[in-house]
Amino acid sequence: MSGPLAGIRVIEIAGLGPGPFCGMLLADLGAEVIRIERIKGALVVPMDLLNRGRHTLSVDLKSPAGADLVKRLVKKADVLIEGFRPGVAERLGIGPEPCLEINPALVYGRITGWGQDGPIAQRAGHDINYIALSGALHPIGAADGPPTIPLNLVGDFGGGGMLLAVGILAAVLHSKTTGEGQVVDAAMVDGSALLTTMFHGLMASGMWTTERGANLLDGAAPFYRCYETADGGYMAVGAIEPKFYALLVHGLGLDSTELPGQYDRMRWAELRTRFQDVFLSETRQHWTEKFEDVDACVYPVLSMAEAPRHRHNQHRATFATIDGCVQPAPAPRFSKTPVELTGQADMDGRQASSILLKLGLNQHEIDGLKSAGTLG
Repeated sequence: MSGPLAGIRVIEIAGLGPGPFCGMLLADLGAEVIRIERIKGALVVPMDLLNRGRHTLSVDLKSPAGADLVKRLVKKADVLIEGFRPGVAERLGIGPEPCLEINPALVYGRITGWGQDGPIAQRAGHDINYIALSGALHPIGAADGPPTIPLNLVGDFGGGGMLLAVGILAAVLHSKTTGEGQVVDAAMVDGSALLTTMFHGLMASGMWTTERGANLLDGAAPFYRCYETADGGYMAVGAIEPKFYALLVHGLGLDSTELPGQYDRMRWAELRTRFQDVFLSETRQHWTEKFEDVDACVYPVLSMAEAPRHRHNQHRATFATIDGCVQPAPAPRFSKTPVELTGQADMDGRQASSILLKLGLNQHEIDGLKSAGTLG
């Protein structure tokens, strides 16, 4: 493996959303990630890119032999990741206590929606619920409509899997320094709340209101929003600073002396209408070319299909094509330990025997686990 995490071994108990995203991040950065999947009932998504870069073992976790196998793997691992509801891993016999007893230096990473404790820790939920309760959902959207769902980027990925990965890396650093493992309790309600830190500061300073669609960065400002073009496309405008704003106005062919002041909030609606009328007069391509070499912070809103074809993304190799599938490349970049995306996930367990042999099992034991139905 290449990358700064080469030599780190991770056991990932298969799940959905944030857990696999965390596993993907660690695998992208060079860790050896072994995914433990259920033998039956697994949700199989063709080209599930979150599972890239690792091998899969199918294990019956509900059997004592399956739990024992996981603990044998844990003995030679640096990290374990699980995303069960609180208490489930303990009931399966693979909770933090037995795993840390086997491997005191282990980092035991846990990702849930509500955390390991609290009044609703055992309640079901999804991304939309976690970001709703954290306060992250309410500010997103237009003033005259309901909150806009930001896909599942804020809870599952930004406030969940990314947060867990940061916590795991911090705990691994501590473990390598002290020999002491620990539990990392990452909750999406905590992580999505953390993402709103700046806005709590703005609110405390009197620079942000809880009214949706009435603030500098939520689409109310005429110079920080998206505008529709003649062909149904959109341009993203982020001309906050006066020097960028002046270039925006000039590029639109408007006279600043005939417009309301940039920060005259009482006339923002009027200014938005003026800008929208101009953007609607031409296509997205026209405006893209118009602002191509102008530092006005104006760029086209690209679809996920279009983004890989943009010249800057191509220059940066922001996207990669692996096994015929276009996907985001690993990030960030490292000058001394570059990462390399080698292929999609081994989802059918073809490497099961070689993985287990490397981790200390013999072929007789492996055959026995397969014949007993413990190992798929």
